[in-house]
Amino acid sequence: MDRVSDAGGIRVMKGEAKLLNLVCIIGALVFVALAVLNAVSSPSFLTTDNLFVTMVCMLMALMFAVNPLLYLKDEGKLPIPFRKRLARRAEAAKPLGQSTPPLLDAKGRAVPPDVRSMVANMKQKQP
Repeated sequence: MDRVSDAGGIRVMKGEAKLLNLVCIIGALVFVALAVLNAVSSPSFLTTDNLFVTMVCMLMALMFAVNPLLYLKDEGKLPIPFRKRLARRAEAAKPLGQSTPPLLDAKGRAVPPDVRSMVANMKQKQP
């Protein structure tokens, strides 16, 4: 029986996800192999037909590879380059005195700076 975990109200079946990812990886490798086979077996690679077949194979390989890559990213097993550096820059760009949460409108969107300044002026105590 497969393990089922309940994370944040979403049921994730681990066995099925692993099987799906394995099938997707095999499919991506098959399409990359077809593109390489097309490039190696044709005497004139730079024809319109050969380039089209190669691009279709590579696009299909990309479509099959997206699901396992997103799964690895969600699990935290895929290192994303420059992620820590960008987080540090965003943290450094934030003003030190800003400890209040951002002001949001009724739909949950961030309020523009001019509206935020008007609200801050209204909140000031009147003498």
